[in-house]
Amino acid sequence: MGLRSEAFGTAHEFLRSKRPDGPSCLVLDVRLPGVNGLDFQRDLADKGFRIPIIFITGHGDIPMTVKAMKSGAVEFLTKPFRDQDLLDAIHQALDRDRVTRQQQSELAELRKCYDALTAREREVMGLVVSGMLNKQSLPRSAPAKSQ
Repeated sequence: MGLRSEAFGTAHEFLRSKRPDGPSCLVLDVRLPGVNGLDFQRDLADKGFRIPIIFITGHGDIPMTVKAMKSGAVEFLTKPFRDQDLLDAIHQALDRDRVTRQQQSELAELRKCYDALTAREREVMGLVVSGMLNKQSLPRSAPAKSQ
C-alpha cells in the first residue's frame, strides 16, 4: 500500500527509536509486554509524544474503548478486523498528524515573526487585536500632529 512501517518488540524499544520527520502513527496493541497499551498511551502524552494512536486488541471491552478514545486514540479495532478497516484508520491517523504538523509549523513561524517585533510593535499589535484602530493605540500623553 506504499506505507513504510517499523515494528517494535516493546514499548521501551519504541521510546528509544527516532521518530520520523514526516506524518506517522502508532498501531498499538492493548496488551504489550510489560505494560498496558492504555497506560502507555497516557505515558506518551505525559512525556510530550504527540502521535496518533490506533489500538488493536482481541481482548477489548466498551470501557477500554471509551478510555482510549477519550485519551485521543484515532480508532479502537477489535480482532478480528478487516484489513481495510486498519488501512482506513492508518490513513485517518496520518492525515491527522499531517494537519497537526502543519499547524505546529505555522505557529512556529508566527512566533518567530512575533519575536522579531519591537516592544512598541507588540504593544500596538495587542491593542489592534483587542479591537482598537492602530491610530488609537498611541499613548494618551503623546500630542497629536497637526496638519
